[in-house]
Amino acid sequence: MSKIAILGDIHSNIDALNVVLDDCRAQGVEEFLCTGDVVGYNACPRECLEIVRSLGCPVVMGNHDYYVCSEDLNLDDFNPHAAMVVQWTRDQLSAEDLQWLRDLPFTKTVKGMTLVHSTMDRPETFGYVFDNLQAQANFTNQKTPVCFHGHTHCPMIYEHSINGVYRIDPQDFKLQMGRKYFINVGSVGQPRDGDPRATYVIYDNMAKTVTFRRLEYDIAAAQARIRAAGLPERLAERLAEGH
Repeated sequence: MSKIAILGDIHSNIDALNVVLDDCRAQGVEEFLCTGDVVGYNACPRECLEIVRSLGCPVVMGNHDYYVCSEDLNLDDFNPHAAMVVQWTRDQLSAEDLQWLRDLPFTKTVKGMTLVHSTMDRPETFGYVFDNLQAQANFTNQKTPVCFHGHTHCPMIYEHSINGVYRIDPQDFKLQMGRKYFINVGSVGQPRDGDPRATYVIYDNMAKTVTFRRLEYDIAAAQARIRAAGLPERLAERLAEGH
């Protein structure tokens, strides 16, 4: 194993996912990992699930995966648009699809790496990490040198050393011995850092390097799918905004 693609927050965006997978092949990726939220927001949950399942890769539970597969979950406290998308997504999936989502773990350790959607301290509550203090709570529970996560849709590196926790803007990066890294791989299907391009990470576990990939995709096609499905217009608009 050498080049590993880590995909996260695909969010039912088939147009972005296909471009990312084409790039993975061009970059010589040999294996895949997924930090969750395969479904939600966009209009192709069934198709994206089928592709991710065909990769045969480790996948962890994202909050939207959890909302969709937990059919006894009360949606009354949800934003009405969010509740509508959750129910719509449930209706697109088969019983087998929903069971596959239910079976996803909240965390997964794979060959010396950890996957989680949100944080290692309480992964089932889907907390957010936007600063060093929030990252510190994760490092307390992170047992491996590197952990990949998503959830915020904003790519970022957090490094823990004897000097403390440091936030490093996404960049091509070489991991250092004796330190821990908590790496947000960004979002394939709905970036939120002001850059609307699909984002994922390639990790070379031999060279110990992390490369952030950002790719143009057909946003207009993804927007058209959202509108044709009758999903909220805001979901289409934000794809072009990267927020």
